[in-house]
Amino acid sequence: TKQIEHLQGIMQKDPLVVSMYDAELFGHWWFEGPNFINHIFRTMQEKNASFKPITPVQYLNKFPVNQVCQPSPSSWGDEGYYKVWLNPKNDWIYKHLNMAADRMVEIATTNQNAEGIKLRALNQAARELLLAQSSDWAFIMTTGTMVEYAEKRTKEHIYNFTTLYGQIKNNSIDESFLSNLEYTNNIFSDIDYKVYINK
Repeated sequence: TKQIEHLQGIMQKDPLVVSMYDAELFGHWWFEGPNFINHIFRTMQEKNASFKPITPVQYLNKFPVNQVCQPSPSSWGDEGYYKVWLNPKNDWIYKHLNMAADRMVEIATTNQNAEGIKLRALNQAARELLLAQSSDWAFIMTTGTMVEYAEKRTKEHIYNFTTLYGQIKNNSIDESFLSNLEYTNNIFSDIDYKVYINK
């Protein structure tokens, strides 16, 4: 609180304190995490704190002019860099992921007004791409825990995406294949493939 009050005295606007958490850790490694966050927000409210919670978007709407900076590349991974996600144990995945990402942009851009089964296939292709890109798979390959599973999941989602890509390109969508994927890999129910359109 004292630091915020100090900054309020020397800045031309309210300071912003960014507090980021890896939500995957809540209930996984940090069992008390949700209770801690709950306690922070309740305490702010009860004690009428001199600072209030705000999202980055809300802050930018309130203060649209800000100093621009380029953060240094870093991560929460071992040694603060990217070696957990890019090393000889997992580097083979990226040529496939990059090609799939390029192909997703291609089919989204060439099918901007899709309807019916093609719309479903494009949305499922986007899901499969996101599932293939999950950083957990590369992480697991590095740590050596359940490597076969991580490789299997990466390959499966790339295969599913590639199959859908071919079917969409050839206007020959296999509805039973698509329905099975929609049932099995049904994350992001409101996904919109149009976010991949090249504008």
